[in-house]
Amino acid sequence: MNNELKRTLGVGDAVVVGLGAMVGAGIFAALAPAARAAGGALLAALALAAVVAYCNAHSSARLAARYPSSGGTYVYGRERLGPFWGHLAGWGFVVGKTASCAAMALTVGAYAWPGHQRAVAVAAVVALTAASYGGVQKSARISRVIVAAVLAVLTGVVVVCLSSGAADADRLGGGDWGGFGLLQGAGLLFFAFAGYARITTLGEEVRDPERTIPRAVPLALGIALLVYAAVAVAALSVLGSDALARSAAPLADAVRAAGWPGLAPVVRVGAALAALGSLLALVLGVSRTTLAMARDGHLPRALAAVHPRRRVPHHAELAVGAVVAVLAATTDLRGAIGFSSFGVLVYYAIANASAWTLDSGVKDRAVAAAGLSGCVVLACALPASSALTGAAVLAMGAAAYGVRRRLTPGPPGAPGAPGV
Repeated sequence: MNNELKRTLGVGDAVVVGLGAMVGAGIFAALAPAARAAGGALLAALALAAVVAYCNAHSSARLAARYPSSGGTYVYGRERLGPFWGHLAGWGFVVGKTASCAAMALTVGAYAWPGHQRAVAVAAVVALTAASYGGVQKSARISRVIVAAVLAVLTGVVVVCLSSGAADADRLGGGDWGGFGLLQGAGLLFFAFAGYARITTLGEEVRDPERTIPRAVPLALGIALLVYAAVAVAALSVLGSDALARSAAPLADAVRAAGWPGLAPVVRVGAALAALGSLLALVLGVSRTTLAMARDGHLPRALAAVHPRRRVPHHAELAVGAVVAVLAATTDLRGAIGFSSFGVLVYYAIANASAWTLDSGVKDRAVAAAGLSGCVVLACALPASSALTGAAVLAMGAAAYGVRRRLTPGPPGAPGAPGV
């Protein structure tokens, strides 16, 4: 039976999937913690995060064009650095992003129906799992609608804030800040940019990947950067860094400060839609990485099954959906997934190290080196609890790899190696 996915996504589809992940709930929530860390250097932190994200995107796009299969950095690390590094990247991604899926589902519930957030969260997971089961093109169409709605809401926020009498350019750089706070703020904002990885994890479903992925990744990242910069400037201009840092709902508070309190419910709807878009992109990314790891036996090989008609990893999608639904129904992970930022930075550090090994010119290697260094620095600058939890999750993955090496006759991923 053909176990490969179907290549149906063009440049526009890939860009929309990436934007659905990047212009997600982070834009409604990431600004406040980043402002607490960076203070008056919030815009500088955003610029630094964007530079590191660009380096990672450049390296990831080059690798995806060379290895256009599902799995993203799991595949790149395995092929360029060895099975252990691929496993570590895949482990961190699957564990961290599964927790992120549950957090996004609960965020949808909190915005859409606060008194019944768990029921809404589970319903959202079931609905989006069913959508992804129907084929990647169906998921791309849903992402297109969500992205359009969220961008419309954000455009309204920016216009209302910047055109109001409350806007003051002097607030853009006000407040105290230090070098470490700048780095920590950049690390928190980088997490919001990391969604372009969804494009590379879908590499097996992209048409003409050697051309499509290198075009789609920087395009999606560039649009997301413009959106984040415009929204950050708008929010800062009416709130200032101190008020922004104290806000629990920064964009809703921004439109109120601009004299448009009636828009706050619209912003709330936009946040719910953004969280829904992030959840859909996360389910797609986690299920494709699960598929790739199952093919190599790092996860049960049954999860590598591909639907004969829809050409989607249906067992992996159903498994991911089931785990996320259980987590959303039983635990509150919204305040306990700081390790995801650490895991994402390690994930991209492995991607940059992999890109360094490609036959390339001085410029490409310099970008890979800058991306690797940036990821390490930002990971070390994250709050200690996030770094320690992330390191513990990766240590568990390394231990699992070691145990499997002892239990199997060949190296993980080798042809004929038994499944888990």
